[in-house]
Amino acid sequence: MKERRKDERVKVELEASWEGALTQLGGSIVDLSTSGCFVLTDDKVKVGELIRVIIHQPQQDDLYIWGEVVYQIPEMGFAVRFTGADDADTKQLELIVKAELYGAKKSEAKD
Repeated sequence: MKERRKDERVKVELEASWEGALTQLGGSIVDLSTSGCFVLTDDKVKVGELIRVIIHQPQQDDLYIWGEVVYQIPEMGFAVRFTGADDADTKQLELIVKAELYGAKKSEAKD
């Protein structure tokens, strides 16, 4: 399968919730980039659904990012392509990804 992602991804464990048109549910983000994420959850969403992802950060404000569900794996989770956020949340997301990439590369160098 051809890799469709254009941005570097990092493995993370971040608590998250999301809001759809009629509901608010929760899960964990396990894969993150500046353009999207994968949310581990058994809750259902629909491909094409527009949602607001809320990333809960320890000791910092939550990030609010709009996105579109691009695929779903039943009883496992779903992928979101980010479509918009305010400047502060976008910059904080970039910092999280850069910090995780730096940590991963530093860990590889030790091995």
